[in-house]
Amino acid sequence: MIGAGIAAFIAEPVQGEAGAIVPADDYFPKVREICDKWGILFIADEVQTGMGRTGKLWGIENWGVAPDIMGMGKAFGGGVIPAGNIVLSERVYEVMFENPYLHTTTFGGNPVATAAAIAALHVTIDEDIPGQAAEKGAYLKGKVHDLAAKYPDLYDDVRGLGLLIGMEFKSAEIGYAVTTGLFKERVLVGGTLNNAKAFRLEPPAVITYDQLDTVVARLDEVLGTVRKQFA
Repeated sequence: MIGAGIAAFIAEPVQGEAGAIVPADDYFPKVREICDKWGILFIADEVQTGMGRTGKLWGIENWGVAPDIMGMGKAFGGGVIPAGNIVLSERVYEVMFENPYLHTTTFGGNPVATAAAIAALHVTIDEDIPGQAAEKGAYLKGKVHDLAAKYPDLYDDVRGLGLLIGMEFKSAEIGYAVTTGLFKERVLVGGTLNNAKAFRLEPPAVITYDQLDTVVARLDEVLGTVRKQFA
């Protein structure tokens, strides 16, 4: 029977290392529907997309879908200490009601990591990090779209949600030239694991609009230099 041998489906709400790939609007609702139909667990990997990065507290919220298991890390530790966590639906956790020690860890519940995670959650909510990411991300993405229109010979795509923005170039050589040019201008960007053709703009939500304008101006300058290189 189709689906009978599948335990779980796992996905990032926005694929990070693939180059900030945003799924179609109906993708995750369909995933949820299929998982429910065949009794498959849906696991959302929120390590990169969680803690407000995409403009919502959790990236999967952009599609109004609830996973059965949600994993988080990186920003979850507040940038202070490595910390990770999983959240389970009652449907998943109820198998452990009789014996909670079916799931255990050696370092789980570390008090320092736990304190850092709790503080990070408080700051994320109190300072409306998701709201800041949504507004500043829309601003930055719009500016980058303008640059893509200005340099159509260099760009293939601009995409992303919140402050997880991907830029894809015509070739890995162009992408590498833009990346190294930005490094020289003291603008650090996030690479991807596929190749240098695509990389990510992932500034912190506390970045100012003046700083965003500085990033865009330096990106514009670098793109002009790269255009001459590859003309």
